[in-house]
Amino acid sequence: MPSGRHKSRTLGRVFKRTPASRVVVRYKKRKPSVSKCSECGANLQGTLRERPYKMSNLPKTKKRPERPYGGTLCSKCMRRKIISQNR
Repeated sequence: MPSGRHKSRTLGRVFKRTPASRVVVRYKKRKPSVSKCSECGANLQGTLRERPYKMSNLPKTKKRPERPYGGTLCSKCMRRKIISQNR
């Protein structure tokens, strides 16, 4: 019988086979929501959906795109912003 904190469906269930050939249930937190553009609210391409403890082990180039406003603005809004600044 699972303990109270594992009864809710907020945690994902992963069935793992142990070396002793038993199948046990591991409880895994779900992935966070997709990051959004701060201007138009579109989903950002090139950013990961991972928990913070996994993100901290990844290199910076894997976390967000290598361009101005990478990780905060989508490419359309970024282009619009750069063009409006140069005028």
